Amino acid sequence: MPFGILEAKRLGERIGSVRVEAPLIASNARAGQFVILRLDERGERIPLTLCDWSADEGWIFLVFQEVGKTTRHLGTLKAGDALQDLVGPLGVPSEIDRYGKVLCVGGGVGIAAIHPICRALKEAGNEVVSILGARSAELIILEEEMGLVSDRVIITTDDGSKGHKGVVTWAMEEELKRGGVDLVVAIGPAVMMKFASAVTRPYGVPTRVSLNSIMLDGTGMCGTCRCEVGGETRFACVHGPEFDGHEVDWGLLLERLSAYREEEEESLKRYLSSTETAAH
Repeated sequence: MPFGILEAKRLGERIGSVRVEAPLIASNARAGQFVILRLDERGERIPLTLCDWSADEGWIFLVFQEVGKTTRHLGTLKAGDALQDLVGPLGVPSEIDRYGKVLCVGGGVGIAAIHPICRALKEAGNEVVSILGARSAELIILEEEMGLVSDRVIITTDDGSKGHKGVVTWAMEEELKRGGVDLVVAIGPAVMMKFASAVTRPYGVPTRVSLNSIMLDGTGMCGTCRCEVGGETRFACVHGPEFDGHEVDWGLLLERLSAYREEEEESLKRYLSSTETAAH
């Protein structure tokens, strides 16, 4: 049955959002999970991480970046339109506990994915410091919503148009130097997560990353989300999407992504020019 769109909004340049009526998914959703949607009978299946939901009101909130035909089409839909198929919640939920001080690091549309994780960590009694990064001010999304689930919010932009000029790893380093950080959760472009994991390694701080950006069919059948973690082959959609950032083979992952995603190459250039940190 079709899933009605209750609200559609633009959040930034090539970034859109939809609030969709999906009571069964909303009543079972947990932080870190995702859904698979199909716009129409001839459409492709794409995964999107759950950004928010209401079990009482029966809706889920999805944020997407327009990078291909399906997401561009999704960006044209309005309230009153409907999605043909919606499956979920899928994936292993985030592990939520009372850790102490947690850094939640979101890059670009990764901010949407980290939002429910921050909320769950805050509700569990943690001190949550959110670090949000993007190329420029207009690409920082959900700032107000992140403020509501964080003790502090730090913003970085490449061009300095908002917050601190630089990338998120700079702000991470400053917090790590102060000490007392018990956990880092980082979600964004793969290269951002690679460098975030490299920054935390010398401090011995556990670091989780979400490999949701490499998923396709969400069932483990297509093999697109295959990755190496701790020397073993894993599939992000069924074993993740969250993994230990210190165990991910980032070299292999980035090599595969760069073969068909120009945005990862652009992100790599940005981080190489902004930090001297190296990771393997």
